[in-house]
Amino acid sequence: MTDTPQSTETALAASAPEWLAHLNPPQREAVLTTEGPVLMLAGAGTGKTAALTHRLAHIVRERMAWPSEILCVTFTNKAAREMRERVAKLTGGALEGMPWLGTFHSICAKMLRRHAEIVGLQSNFTIIDTDDQLRLLKTLISENDIDEKRWPPRMLAGLIDSWKNRGLNPADLDVVDNESFDNGKGQQMYALYQERLKSLNACDFGDLLLHMLNIFRQHSDVLKSYQQRYKYILVDEYQDTNAVQYLWLRLLAQERKNICVVGDDDQSIYSWRGAEVANILRFEKDFPGAKVVKLEQNYRSTPQILAAASGLIAGNSQRLGKTLWTQLPEGQKVRVIGVWDAPEEARRVGEEIERLEREGLSLEQVAILVRAQYQTREFEDRFIQIGLNYRIIGGFRFYERAEIRDALAYLRVIAQPADDLAFERIYNQPKRGLGQKALQELHRKAVGGGMPFLRAAYHLAHGDELAPRARNAFGNLHDMLQNWSLMAETVTPADLLRTVLEESGYDAMLKADRSAEAAGRADNLVELARAMEEYETLGDFLEHVSLVMDSDRGDTDEKVTIMTMHAAKGLEFDHIFLPGWEEGVFPSQRSLDEGGLASLEEERRLAYVAITRARRKCTIMHAANRRIYGQWTSSIPSRFIEELPDEHIETETTMTGGKSLWQANWSESEDPFAHVSTSRPDRSSARGPGWQRALATGYDTKQTRVKESTRSAASFAAKPRTDVEMGARVFHEKFGYGEVIGQEGNKLEIDFEKAGTKRVIDSFVTLA
Repeated sequence: MTDTPQSTETALAASAPEWLAHLNPPQREAVLTTEGPVLMLAGAGTGKTAALTHRLAHIVRERMAWPSEILCVTFTNKAAREMRERVAKLTGGALEGMPWLGTFHSICAKMLRRHAEIVGLQSNFTIIDTDDQLRLLKTLISENDIDEKRWPPRMLAGLIDSWKNRGLNPADLDVVDNESFDNGKGQQMYALYQERLKSLNACDFGDLLLHMLNIFRQHSDVLKSYQQRYKYILVDEYQDTNAVQYLWLRLLAQERKNICVVGDDDQSIYSWRGAEVANILRFEKDFPGAKVVKLEQNYRSTPQILAAASGLIAGNSQRLGKTLWTQLPEGQKVRVIGVWDAPEEARRVGEEIERLEREGLSLEQVAILVRAQYQTREFEDRFIQIGLNYRIIGGFRFYERAEIRDALAYLRVIAQPADDLAFERIYNQPKRGLGQKALQELHRKAVGGGMPFLRAAYHLAHGDELAPRARNAFGNLHDMLQNWSLMAETVTPADLLRTVLEESGYDAMLKADRSAEAAGRADNLVELARAMEEYETLGDFLEHVSLVMDSDRGDTDEKVTIMTMHAAKGLEFDHIFLPGWEEGVFPSQRSLDEGGLASLEEERRLAYVAITRARRKCTIMHAANRRIYGQWTSSIPSRFIEELPDEHIETETTMTGGKSLWQANWSESEDPFAHVSTSRPDRSSARGPGWQRALATGYDTKQTRVKESTRSAASFAAKPRTDVEMGARVFHEKFGYGEVIGQEGNKLEIDFEKAGTKRVIDSFVTLA
């Protein structure tokens, strides 16, 4: 007689220890299947941490192994601490004798200190941090006569880290890797770096794993001793492992094969730091006969949210597949809201959160998840304006970020030449060859002469206190600041900032920085310039920033959380807002350009992660217009919106009399979307980075509810000039002659004869 699923579950429940009875059947199966390889495929919110900790506690409690005979690997120290505490409660002990529960790096550091001499180190070796690494690489670059501006230390550090994540030693680099630094010096510089580390009796974080992988590969006796030591191996977040972690684990597990990995291929979103989703996809191939246990009962989200997320992720081809379900009430459909522009997006979110707060919901249960850090600026400004408390997780507030502070410091000196604090921040940023001696002379000259730093810099440039290089640097900086000060009287604040960033070398500095953070820093500066478009004078903008930076109400208040989708993984909130779901923003155009179809699938996994952070309500938003590099650009909804199942979403758009906002305010001939097809593309068609924008605004797709426009009339009527009409010929000092083709409050859309279409404040033009 064949067992039915129900009889199997009953048998499992009967055979499980009483203290495991509250786990669901798949969780119990994952806990009790202790022998042989096990893949615990755990969907979002399915209790994978409970299953993993109970498995570890079960092995200890049933005395299958001593705590010292179990290797349990996590990705963060926080996860390791939580697991240790939870297992201690389950076993009734403190687990003092479990030395091999920790992160990859902490465990490998402990191993390496036992075998350091094999790789030419002493057991008391130093683990250097990022700052020490960059200083060392800077020295090596200088010693080898390499142009530091073109091939900066941070770029080399990123390359070396990526090579170590892939388990590559200097001798393992191929031609492409070798050519990636200074036209063929990658291998040489990597080897020199490793030799210098050895001479310092030091290693970096990447070495901790790479050295142990090399030891295991080259010294079978050492590998054998650890294979015999560990009776059981448990690994959390296996989908986030990189190549060197994967290879290290696979070697350790080959003899006993009692390895249990827990992960979700649909939540692999960290390829940019080396994670390879292929590791979890090929687990059954690496360990033939592996038991796959799928945790599919979700305890977090409503059925509507789960169905929407599941329908979206089904578009990925590289996945093992599972179907999440829940016993929670049906809940509300996922809302998809189309708005006019980013400011309205922030207004709508702010109004919705204020309504939720009035209804008694704690702000701690509300989160806004963005694709990129620069998107937070619009929400910060709006929340400050309406007095809504918020926090930024995983980063600084927009105006507190280093690159923003640098840019603001330049602008402050331009507006107020006596601002010594601002001048001291930017006098050598980017690097101008002004060292500590130059700074000391600057202070001496300023204090002795009773003058601001900028004036002191002028005198130093024309004196003999400093070397010629430093004199020239001070002179050039003084002249640039003087020119920019004159320019501030004739150009918009945003154009002034763009000029400053270009002429100061700040843009070039970021372009030369090949680190993962550099692109985000550049995006933040673009967003800063975009924000400045709303202000007529530099003084007005700087006053606004001063008020923004002085608005924090203290850490004890409840706050809305603003963070990136990546930072939100592992968290959950009652209400989630997902703004900026437009092509080029999400999925990120940069990701598609650099990674093609593989990156598209990772972006889709990121969308899945974002939606499944919501417990009760999820709201997705997209705007018809965004300002990019200071110019208004029409946007179309993300392809991910098109992929959401119709029956689980509710679409709302800001409409007026059945027309989109564009159509309500522009004639057909002026409609910027008139040339774009509105047909829905075939879902089976390929959608790689070459996928063309075929959706137009997308406002008429999946329309289940249309409401009258909630757009504030004030946003269209910011005291416009009455003497400027549609079709009027005007003149702008920078852009020349043009024709007015649109108007929104005091902002004009002008088709300039030479500069193209620009959006400018009406006070900056005269009638021609």
